[in-house]
Amino acid sequence: MTDYKDPREEDIVYGDRRISRPDVQLPDWDIPDGSYRPVPIVWFTGALFTQIFLTGFLFLILIGKSGWLTIALTAMSSGAIGAWTWQRGMGKAGMGWRVATVLMLLFWFALFAFAAASRT
Repeated sequence: MTDYKDPREEDIVYGDRRISRPDVQLPDWDIPDGSYRPVPIVWFTGALFTQIFLTGFLFLILIGKSGWLTIALTAMSSGAIGAWTWQRGMGKAGMGWRVATVLMLLFWFALFAFAAASRT
């Protein structure tokens, strides 16, 4: 760990708060890299959790109904989650993230559709 010299007396304000830090020369209360930057992993994870919980919920709620109804509602919910994720910013993300998101949505749809197919 780097030891920084003690701040100059004129750098001290509000008791022990400093005007600048020797490492980045910013006020110590300003954290520029602490601001929210939306990133594809956040959109992907949001879509993943939403897909798992919503399709699972639909599957359980519709357990006594026709499998076709479950498959149709699961397909619509997957499409809605995909559209929501694209609007959040995934549409501008890298090709790898977009492909992974589509594959993930298709996988979870197929899993629940396969399970509901026994009720058709």
